[in-house]
Formats: sequence, structure tokens, C-alpha cells
Amino acid sequence: MPIQSFQINVAEQTLTELRDRIGRTRWPDEIRNSGWDFGTNLSYMRELAKYWKDKFDWRKTENEINSNPNFITDIEGYKVHFIHIKSRNLDSVPILLLHGWPGSFLELMKLIPLLTKKDELTFNVVIPSLPGYGFSQKITEPGCNIQFMSNLFYKLMKELGYEKFGVHGGDFGSGIGMALALMFPHSIIGLHLNNIEGYFKPYIDTTAALTKEEIQYEKDSNDWYHKEGGYSHQQRTKPLTLAYGLNDSPVGLCAWIIEKFYSWSDCRGNLDNVFLKDDLLANITLYWVTETIHSSIRLYQESRKNPLHLGINDFVNVPTAIARFPKEDAVPPREYIARGFNVVRWTDMPAGGHFPAMEQPKLLSGDIAAFFSQLMSK
Repeated sequence: MPIQSFQINVAEQTLTELRDRIGRTRWPDEIRNSGWDFGTNLSYMRELAKYWKDKFDWRKTENEINSNPNFITDIEGYKVHFIHIKSRNLDSVPILLLHGWPGSFLELMKLIPLLTKKDELTFNVVIPSLPGYGFSQKITEPGCNIQFMSNLFYKLMKELGYEKFGVHGGDFGSGIGMALALMFPHSIIGLHLNNIEGYFKPYIDTTAALTKEEIQYEKDSNDWYHKEGGYSHQQRTKPLTLAYGLNDSPVGLCAWIIEKFYSWSDCRGNLDNVFLKDDLLANITLYWVTETIHSSIRLYQESRKNPLHLGINDFVNVPTAIARFPKEDAVPPREYIARGFNVVRWTDMPAGGHFPAMEQPKLLSGDIAAFFSQLMSK
């Protein structure tokens, strides 16, 4: 199957049914004055659901998606959706932008004008939907892990004519970027990451001593998992059981995802401080209309089975930049990351959390451009 143009056009019946299901939600009770302590706040969810049912316009999102060149191609028998935007500058750097969960290709679209329309270094931007996410194929055979996805995206970039390219990733996208750099180092110009996932472990000799900062990171990471990691344990052990409810109830799906945007972002206790309701609901509606909640969270189980634990001879030699956003929890210290990566740039950002492409797109795009400008000037 050659690369084919692709347009999003969700059936009106699907959207009508969605609004009907929202209107028939059977709401739970909650502990009085508990805020977000027990999970997604009930009064906020009622407000958001009402907006979703009465005001949110998926067609506006659809038009925004379709205003960019969208494509579908077949790679090794699997259909992959992606956006491909070329800058007018002939010396633009090709870059692969990779999302994770509970995000989607939508969160990275805010970077498009900031990377393709600049006076300085510009980029040819490729934003795929991970397999099992958005409009990419749901793969129902076992083994669809980040290494598998890395191979698909490497072949996608080759199919687009890019022998060498940069990579940016967050969440699972950071792991896929790392796998790309390990598997195809000759093709990766540089690796820019806004987080390091918890399944990453560098090789550490048994005789080597950890620094105080590394020991504190391990404690912070363990504390974070006990406080915030219930979702992860369920998704990496029994994802199908969870999927029955989330695939059937739009408000259930919304609450599951919104909790993460609240807890992991730099929203200062109010999601409206950093996100538009339309942006949050566009992402959630994408999961709903594509029925990809189960196929997306399966990646947690696949990552548990095949985590990125580096062996004695494994090291990411590709030049790597880390953009450290302050509300990104449990980020390893530089010396820990440097045990597995060739870290040549580290930026402590003044604001932002786990979703910087949505929260702080100018800060993120600026750091991406500065990093690759640094590499290209050598």
C-alpha cells in the first residue's frame, strides 16, 4: 500500500450517540469537600461533561486536523497514520515527534507552526499516531512494544526519503525515541526528550556507588508510584478488564484520562490554568471515536514484558537533550540519565509538566530548535 492522503470524517451517528451516552451518565457520590484527593473531582466532571455534551464541537477539531496533510501508509502489513508538514526552507531538518499515553498526535500539533515557520532553523515535521492510538491500526497480536514501534517509524521515515532525522519524544514517545537511537544510531541526528520513563534503567556495575541524588531519585520514584501509580499497575497487568468500562462509558473514559492531566500538569490546582476544555475533550473524543483505549493501554503490559533495561554493552551514543519541566514527577538526575545516554544538553524549564507540547509549546519548541541548531552548527 503506497502512502495515501487521509481525511478525518467521523460519522455523525457516532457523535450523536456520544452525546446521548454522556447525558445518561449514572454519577457516583463523593466524600464531601474531598477535592481531587480520591480521584477526578465530581463537580469538575459534571461541568466538563455538560460542556462536552452541549458545547464541544468535534467538527472544529476535525477541520484543524484536516487542515494539515494527513496520510496513511502500510508498513510491514500495518496501517500507520501520520501528519507530514514540510517547511519551505530547503535545509530544514526532518524530525519525528512522538506522543505517549494518555495523549495523542493532537497534543503535538501545537508545535507545527513553531517548528516549520521560523526565521532560524526550521523542520520538516512528521507526527505519527502510535499503533493502537488514534487512526493507526490496532494490533491484536502480542509483541507490539516500543521496540516494534521503533522499527515501524524508522521504516516510515525511510519511506518518506529521510535517511537521517531528529527525534523528539515524551512519555512512551521518549522510550520509542531511545529505542530508535539504540537500534538505528546511524540515522538519528539527535534525540530530544522531555521525560525519561520509569521503565528505563541504565547498566550499573554492582560495585558502582550511586550518588546522593540518584538514591533520592529512587526514593522519589518509589513514593510517586505508591501515590500515583495505581493506573499503571492495572494497565500493565489486566488492561482488558479496565477496558470494558472505559470503552463503554464516555464519562468513565474522560475521568480516567482527565485525572492524569490534572495530576501530571503544571495546572496549579485548576486545569483551566493551562488547558482549554476544547483541547482536553478533543483528545478524549479521539480515544472514544476510534475505540482505542484498550489498544493504547496494552502498551503498558508490553513494556512490562520487555522494559528498556540496558545491558553492559548498551549505551545511547546519539547526542541527547533533556528538557526538564518542573512538574514532571520523578525525573532522574542528570548523572543517572548519563549512565545510559550521551547527554549534551540539559534545560531546566521555568514552567510546565508532563504535557509540554500542550502546556508550554513555545518553551518546548524553542528548546528543540536550540538543540538541533547546536548539532547542525558543528
